[in-house]
Amino acid sequence: MTSRFFTRHRPGEPGLALFLNAGDPPLGVLGDVVQMLDELRVDCLELAVPFPDSCTDGPVIRRSAARALRTGVDLAAVLRALEALRAERTHLRVALLVDWSHTIKPASMPEFVARIADSAADALLVHGLPPRLAPGYYHAAQAHQVPIITTCYARSSLPVRAEAAAHASAYLYLVAHYGRSGNRPATGFGELAPVLTALRAQATVPLAVGFGVQDHHDVRALAEIGADAAVIGSAGVTRIEHALTNHTDPVHELADFVRGQLRWNRVPD
Repeated sequence: MTSRFFTRHRPGEPGLALFLNAGDPPLGVLGDVVQMLDELRVDCLELAVPFPDSCTDGPVIRRSAARALRTGVDLAAVLRALEALRAERTHLRVALLVDWSHTIKPASMPEFVARIADSAADALLVHGLPPRLAPGYYHAAQAHQVPIITTCYARSSLPVRAEAAAHASAYLYLVAHYGRSGNRPATGFGELAPVLTALRAQATVPLAVGFGVQDHHDVRALAEIGADAAVIGSAGVTRIEHALTNHTDPVHELADFVRGQLRWNRVPD
């Protein structure tokens, strides 16, 4: 399967997506972060426009969002920063994550999607979209040719999975388990194998798995059950928090972390 979001992987080798809140580290450092991820051939940066009190995020990402919000980061600032970096990326793709209530709600959906279509973002992932608004979102995204990421859970109903597969045009994000980000599934990732098989029969885009993916061991486990990509969130954000707390360089800390996750295909420890 091919996708411009996950082009680095050979057969059996998953792509890598990294989640960060825009503004944490400070937005002025985003250029250095993007350059580093691009040079390391990370496939996708899931860049969130920060929003408060996320019910799906654990304490690490919630603290990260709070730090970013305290600096005044909003959608306009994020889009300006991405526009300035448009020519700096040769491999890395940016998937913009926005919260419906905090970021989109004041605008009409077609107006918002049109704004993203004119931006330097490569795809859109909407968090907390009310189901009744989904058809209008899908229509606007198709009309403006904005690739979208849809989501479902491993235990989602068959109709919910089918809808996610039918409308994903960038990639489908399979959330490994119910709960908050940062925690591995209690029984590991192996139980996702039949879910991935079922989704693959329906979807025409890569299947990425996130929530609880913490290191190269987890990336290897996802490769073994057939995921096209792994999404790492809290583990990377933790390294940023550590750097900010200890007044070290967050870009260097994050680079060290990312290099470690690219070890997934080495001989098991």
